[in-house]
Amino acid sequence: MASPRGPGSSSQKALLRELKGVQQDEPMEGFAITLVDEADLYVWEVAIFGPPNTLYEGGYFKAQMKFPKDYPYSPPTFRFLTKMWHPNIYENGDVCISILHPPVDDPQSGELASERWNPTQSVRTILLSVISLLNEPNTYSPANVDASVMYRKWRDSKGRDKEYADIIKKQVLATKAEAEKDGVKVPTTLAEYCVKTKLPAKESGCDMLLDELYDDDDDDEDDLDDDEDDEGLAGEYCDDGEDDSGNES
Repeated sequence: MASPRGPGSSSQKALLRELKGVQQDEPMEGFAITLVDEADLYVWEVAIFGPPNTLYEGGYFKAQMKFPKDYPYSPPTFRFLTKMWHPNIYENGDVCISILHPPVDDPQSGELASERWNPTQSVRTILLSVISLLNEPNTYSPANVDASVMYRKWRDSKGRDKEYADIIKKQVLATKAEAEKDGVKVPTTLAEYCVKTKLPAKESGCDMLLDELYDDDDDDEDDLDDDEDDEGLAGEYCDDGEDDSGNES
């Protein structure tokens, strides 16, 4: 892993804390999260299980999150690797959602600043927003116009127009082969979906990486303490709030 010293140090620590949180401390139901490469904290793979009693039930959808070096001050990107037909997902898999947009004041966007990314947001709030978006698309500013029109017909007909639903069901069916290849059992009941699976520490690698970062910090502090002792100085260095905003642009 890259050295924790330098501009990326604080972002690495933030990402490690979040990774440990979603893998071990308080896993999220309906998701499985790993690093694409254990030497790179800035690229995560996210597996999303389709929630029961929705069009996506039984689906296994893979996505990738990429984090900037100044995270959490700038948002990550979120791209589906699985082919998705959805009003707010571009053809290349990029998700169009306000929480992933940089915190700039842009009156032309139609978004409030409060709907955009800010450093108090987290991976957890992004994932909750994405899963909400899957089931409740924003059709006012779609990334996929054709999917938006089709979704509105399905919604307004109360399911009698089945074109949209049929496409989603075909995509769900197509993901089963990927799940089998990955050795993943996709939850199909509410009870299975709500199980929060904790990754073993040795699989996640979080504790080891955290120790590595903080060991380096301790070395730096020890050097500082030695300097202060020489000068006769002494000093002591003495959630589950979630923003589920999911408005899209």
